[in-house]
Amino acid sequence: MGRRKLCAASAVGSDSSHVLMAANDWLSERRIEVAADRILDAAEELFTRHDPASVGMNEIAKAAGCSRATLYRYFENREALRTAYVNRETYRLFDEIKEKISGIADPRERLTAGIATTLRLVRESPALSSWFATTQPPIGGELAEQSDVITALAAAFVNSLGADDPAVVENRGRWLVRVITSLLIFPGRDVTDEQAMVEEFVVPIVVPVEQSAGHTAE
Repeated sequence: MGRRKLCAASAVGSDSSHVLMAANDWLSERRIEVAADRILDAAEELFTRHDPASVGMNEIAKAAGCSRATLYRYFENREALRTAYVNRETYRLFDEIKEKISGIADPRERLTAGIATTLRLVRESPALSSWFATTQPPIGGELAEQSDVITALAAAFVNSLGADDPAVVENRGRWLVRVITSLLIFPGRDVTDEQAMVEEFVVPIVVPVEQSAGHTAE
């Protein structure tokens, strides 16, 4: 009887250890995420006040209140940190854009509204808009072109306008990123002018008439 109790206790102890280890792993991952976000928040403040291309790892470590060694533990170099920041903000913007255009059913109108909303949100953010300033070499365009996250989310948005061949959707998504980047660096005369350009030159390519008609029929 005593032996059975001992075996049972050992089994319970083993299960508890696994649960505790899983909890510790989750807490560890959560701490890493929080620490990384804190560093990216500090970098964002610097991007707001200075030319992003001039912001170095020393300045970011100081603003985040951590050592250079700690900073490099989370981001191996400045390029990795920039990419992490761009990806984080891209996910945030994508969620906000989806929410703001969720009530628009027509694919062509949805595309126009999506581009307009993207431009407005980026321009309203001091940190993000500084990446496309023409007073300095705009590094935002280069990072947008290189980001797999931006390419994937753009393709997902294009696909939501009407399903098509995956390769076609990806190409349209990449082209859409370039259009938005161009408008951020070289904006139109005003919002109305940009909307007219999008409706004439972008919508017919990204959402062809037959695709729009098929989507509406469904």
